[in-house]
Amino acid sequence: MAKPGYGKRSVSGQQARTRDDFALLPTRERYVAGFVDHLPDGASMSVKQLAKQLPLYGQQAISTALKALSVAGHLRRVRCSVGAGDETRWVFRTFWSRTARDNEWWTTYLATEKASKAAAPTPDTALPSTEQPPAPTAVPPQRIPHQALDAEPAPPAEDTAPARGTGHTAPEAAPSPAYLALARLGRNDHRLGLSAHDCTTLEPLAAQWLNRGVTTDYLTNTLTAGLPAQIDSPAGLLRRRLIDKLPPRLPATPSTPAGTPTPTPTHRILVECTDCGRPGPPEALPDGLCHPCHTAHSTGGRTSPDPTQIAAVKAHMANLRDLLKPV
Repeated sequence: MAKPGYGKRSVSGQQARTRDDFALLPTRERYVAGFVDHLPDGASMSVKQLAKQLPLYGQQAISTALKALSVAGHLRRVRCSVGAGDETRWVFRTFWSRTARDNEWWTTYLATEKASKAAAPTPDTALPSTEQPPAPTAVPPQRIPHQALDAEPAPPAEDTAPARGTGHTAPEAAPSPAYLALARLGRNDHRLGLSAHDCTTLEPLAAQWLNRGVTTDYLTNTLTAGLPAQIDSPAGLLRRRLIDKLPPRLPATPSTPAGTPTPTPTHRILVECTDCGRPGPPEALPDGLCHPCHTAHSTGGRTSPDPTQIAAVKAHMANLRDLLKPV
């Protein structure tokens, strides 16, 4: 099974596997729990993937079974933030315990550093794997005819490509990000169409913006904000804005001295509701369910009607009876 999609993570301290595991669970939940328990760590535990592997039940039945296993204390779905700065992303995991655990145990375990390390992606899954090119297939030796051995080697073929000058032309240098940002202005808004000469002339001014730490999107938004209805000289307008709206230079961050150990990034774990996927801290999701889903599960999906709704229904029925009375 594929690794992405709530990859399985087994908790520590479980009892040995026996034939009577999950004996107290209903038939469907026992069937799903037995299958999940034999999955290797990292296997996908999304509802869609499990439904593909378990032909007896559909996605709705698998979702209900996972919710029951969460209430029984066998699993918790979590999301963990990894990365730093602008490269932060969420990874989704499912912690599995063959031994049923209570809410206090799950809350304590998910707060430990061991759970954070288990939820973090491993080095082989954090980066996209690059496939190695297939090894060349060995070609069996071919018999060489006697005539080929006696024949003289053919002269090397002359280059049939037409010669273009005596020397090789150097490849044209790629345009800078500042040049590209100016060139795209006219494509986004025809009022700011610039010629190649205009882009080359304004390129040093735009490069000053990028050297001060701003992005090309910030540069583009600043240059295109609040434009007049008609622009007679796009180059003159942009030149004026590049000079007048030049952002301040931020002080450089102090460099860390050599030999300072790099701090290990912390991974924050949030528990997800097994039913609806709403995230929250472990203590806010008892049995792995948010408050609305937990209430619906505790009441068997039946909530007591509101007294005002009962009164409104009675009044509506009385009105209908009055309308049915003969005149």
